[in-house]
Amino acid sequence: MGYEFDNNIPIYIQLQQHFRMRIAAGDLAPGERMPPVREIAVNYGINPNTVQRALAELERDGLAYSQRTIGRFITEDRDRIAEVRRLLAKDAVENFIKDIRPFHLSLDEVIEVLKDHWGDDDATS
Repeated sequence: MGYEFDNNIPIYIQLQQHFRMRIAAGDLAPGERMPPVREIAVNYGINPNTVQRALAELERDGLAYSQRTIGRFITEDRDRIAEVRRLLAKDAVENFIKDIRPFHLSLDEVIEVLKDHWGDDDATS
């Protein structure tokens, strides 16, 4: 799958964040069945216990649920997904502001830069 983990952060936390982002972005749809733990472990090249821990955290976070013998699914609670989407967006904005402040741009200048790059797919590279 080509996913690279940061050695400074526990892998289960990074995997949990990865799935949170995918759920919030709509890559994993409400009610969708998640791949089995072993499949995720193989795809990401990590220990199944690490995957299990990450998915348990997703359940505690209200983004997934288990059905005994059937598997694990993405929550169907669209309000919870929207709440997580807002929290992730808020974190991204806070990081953006922290990164851009040293340039001493006005809010209008920052908005103009954002507008210039909003539809530019190359802006993220």
